Amino acid sequence: MIPMQTPRGALWILVGTVLLICIGGLLYADLLIIPARIAVPLSAAFALEAGFYAAAVLSPIRLRLAGALAPRALAGITVLSAVLPYCAYAIPTGVFRWDSFGIAVALAAALSFWYVVLPRRPAVDAVFLAVVAAIVLLNPFARIYASPVPRLQFAILGQSMWTRLAIFESLAVARMEVEGFGFWPDRREWATGVANFLIFIPAGVLVGWATGFAQLRLRPWPWWQIAILALGTFFGMLWVVALREEFFFRGLLQKWLAAWLGNRWAGLVLASVLFGAAHLPFRAFPNWRFALLATVAGLCYGRAWMNAKSVRSAMVTHALVNTAWRVFFS
Repeated sequence: MIPMQTPRGALWILVGTVLLICIGGLLYADLLIIPARIAVPLSAAFALEAGFYAAAVLSPIRLRLAGALAPRALAGITVLSAVLPYCAYAIPTGVFRWDSFGIAVALAAALSFWYVVLPRRPAVDAVFLAVVAAIVLLNPFARIYASPVPRLQFAILGQSMWTRLAIFESLAVARMEVEGFGFWPDRREWATGVANFLIFIPAGVLVGWATGFAQLRLRPWPWWQIAILALGTFFGMLWVVALREEFFFRGLLQKWLAAWLGNRWAGLVLASVLFGAAHLPFRAFPNWRFALLATVAGLCYGRAWMNAKSVRSAMVTHALVNTAWRVFFS
């Protein structure tokens, strides 16, 4: 049994995540020569958000909360959790604004009470995903999460808040079934993810070369530095970017589309096209070359999900693709 699947293991993962982010934040602030009066609340905010994010993903903690509280109480607590990281850094550092606080509360309440107020129906589910995607693409968090350090941005706090609230709402309140969701893949999920990454390589290289989007950039570093970069990038992608994107696009959207259309291949293709379209704003809208490459990648992510019926298998493929891109092409 994977330790994080047990209540005690999940609790240790949660505590370890909070401590690691807190210590890492303080060390990073020290490197940037950020004064302690700013570094401490910023580290606390990121540690809180990391803890809430882990609690939404770890099923023993999520299920314990969902079983102990009524839906309205659960929604109220998630709204509170949404604004605590903002208050933790914004009040002590003097960047707190009531209008930003109000917008954060309104967004969190709309998401957290969605399935408390509305029933589970295909149309309601589709609008829910559309709202989640719209806020991600519009990204109002750069304005909400003001930075006390001019050279740093803290919109990532809002982005993490928004996606983990949507994950928690889907699983704990709406009780949606998402197969194979969590932090750590099992042996079969690793193998399936790697296999679909290998399938992507020739297609991705061909599309990248044909569009002129991807150009090989080898770093003049020792092999061990590149290995450390690749390893750190992979797990960062696996547990943050790939986890949340694969939850929505494969765990929910592709499965729903396959059911609505009555054809799993149609669900795969349409979900991949929508995944590619979500990448159109990258750097400069409309970035058709990146959207096309993302669509091809999405087909491999979706195939990994279909092969193993697991979000984690798609996460592995996704994280490997992103790591290869960051290490060798950007």
